[in-house]
Amino acid sequence: MSQLPIFLSVIVVVRNLSGRLREIVDAFTEAIGGAVADYELIIVDNGSRDDTLAVLRRLTGPGGVPNVEVFALTKEVDVDSAISAGLENALGDFVAVVDPLSDDVTFLPEMLERVLGGIDVVFAENTRKPHQTVAYRLCYGLFNAIYERVNGIDLSRDAPQYRVLSRRVVNYILQHPHPSIAYRHLPATGGFARANLRYSGSSEGPPHRLVESIERGTRLLVTTTRTPMRLVTWLCLFGAAANVVYSLYVILIFLFKSEVAPGWVTLSLQQSGMFLLLSLVLLVLGEYILQMASLSNEGPGYHVAQEFNSAIMTRQHKLNVEATLSPEEAPPVRKSVA
Repeated sequence: MSQLPIFLSVIVVVRNLSGRLREIVDAFTEAIGGAVADYELIIVDNGSRDDTLAVLRRLTGPGGVPNVEVFALTKEVDVDSAISAGLENALGDFVAVVDPLSDDVTFLPEMLERVLGGIDVVFAENTRKPHQTVAYRLCYGLFNAIYERVNGIDLSRDAPQYRVLSRRVVNYILQHPHPSIAYRHLPATGGFARANLRYSGSSEGPPHRLVESIERGTRLLVTTTRTPMRLVTWLCLFGAAANVVYSLYVILIFLFKSEVAPGWVTLSLQQSGMFLLLSLVLLVLGEYILQMASLSNEGPGYHVAQEFNSAIMTRQHKLNVEATLSPEEAPPVRKSVA
């Protein structure tokens, strides 16, 4: 296959994979080196505790692997935040996000053919899933059902992690106040032309941690839709209306029933009035929280501690930059005589 005339950025997140880094880098270099005209391999080290950084420094040193850029985070963050670190530093016309353990990088050229055909986002789903516990599968299925109900997409089917994004989509994600959250769902819900592919490849990814996945899913559900908070406000409104109806019921009992326990009417009206005020206060607070949540802008979700790249970067010879000569090096200017 001839080389595609594009500059491709490939983002890979690693953690404690020092023993397999050389294998991973060689596999990516072999798969994409001959498929595109130019590329960069962005490796985001997600707070590794082994000698991953030392291995990466050797791989990117003089005589090492070209076109590799490394961004080492100070501490471990969720995968989406680590990916957003790569997105903010990617320079390619297209950006591919690949999990080195569960995604097949050899399928990437087929995805690139689709984006060159005018598709903004290409998702690829591996039909061979890594082994997960029963509890994780049940919680994952429940989350996807709820998310599909409130947002209209099934993240596992419609927006898997393995994807290729055009520069237009990347810029759109980075304009969002929370790129690490928007990255997961925005390409599938932002109105872009997309394609969903399926393939069957090896999947060596370790089992996901249930607690971490629940926290990540809750954050994604709460921040990408107003449905949970809107449900709270509707419950508050229902509680206020129910207390009004109950107060009317108490008044009717007082007017048309002769035998009423002493103090029942007063006590009932007092309680219904208090709960009515409480419901109204919670309703106002809920609406206020909804508005503040839409306007809030938290701090960065990650911080890059170290940054380095390969000693050989082929794209530097292709940059559209005009060299500036010093006054001594500039040729003499000929003055015309009128």
